[in-house]
Amino acid sequence: MLTVREARPNDAEQIAKIHDETWKLTYGPIIADEDLKQVMSFERRKIMWETTLASKKVQQYVYVAEKDGKLLGFISGGRQRAAQIKFDAEIYDIYVLQEAQGQRVGHELLKHFVQKCLEEGYHSLSVWILTANPYGRFYVRYGAKKVEAENTTIGSGTYEETAFGWEDLKKLELELMETSL
Repeated sequence: MLTVREARPNDAEQIAKIHDETWKLTYGPIIADEDLKQVMSFERRKIMWETTLASKKVQQYVYVAEKDGKLLGFISGGRQRAAQIKFDAEIYDIYVLQEAQGQRVGHELLKHFVQKCLEEGYHSLSVWILTANPYGRFYVRYGAKKVEAENTTIGSGTYEETAFGWEDLKKLELELMETSL
């Protein structure tokens, strides 16, 4: 049975592995190899997640999806980081292992994250993805609208990224609840 729970500090290594593996699969075909090598490292990700999950100061919500003791995916986010975006909360990361995709893991992660955002007083939500990312359809399926596009630097390369958003988190929560397992 799939369980979604708040991440704990001892989840850092598994989250870093998921982050590293799924990032390579998702962005390997989109980002030049030399740019990927400049920004990607399992060790850096592991340190980042250890720091994030252990810190009392970091205001970031992280949830993991777990089945039979194995983490299948995670979602993280919190307060909006982009000043030009009118949404008050943001998904920073959401990644699901390839073998768990199509099994509603992302749906359940998003549902729990949205509930947390509502509990914390947020009313709207955005997510930035590289425009060429084929998984952008996940957000559109749940009613996200394209908000903005801009260029970003990854390694030495420049890539377009797109912000998608939901103006009404309560509406998104209702949709996620209606389509739950």
